[in-house]
Amino acid sequence: MIALALTAGMPVDLGYAQIPDATKEAQAAELMAELRCLVCQGQSIHDSDVDMAADMRRVVRQKIAAGEKPSEVRAWLIERYGSYVTYDPPLSWATAPLWLAPLLLLAAGLWLARGSLRRRRRA
Repeated sequence: MIALALTAGMPVDLGYAQIPDATKEAQAAELMAELRCLVCQGQSIHDSDVDMAADMRRVVRQKIAAGEKPSEVRAWLIERYGSYVTYDPPLSWATAPLWLAPLLLLAAGLWLARGSLRRRRRA
């Protein structure tokens, strides 16, 4: 379909058309860097070349250009695609282990280090 549009001389929007307002474009770019491509999973939608990422970039730019705040657009995408769409998932029952695991590992490491230091002092 893209090839047909290119041969017909029609403009093709692959999600790269920038917002004329530089401030809004910067907000959109920052938000796109925080959103995960659902197809690639290892890239942000800002870096991905797949069609779905282009569609998501287009939606982000349209909503930002229409005056929505980046936090509102992010919340809309999370509601639509789930918290997996963001690299910084909101705290909920489903994501609590992601947020609590580093704290628990740090506490366990400190407890082990404390025990090791106590044994050295006694010896």
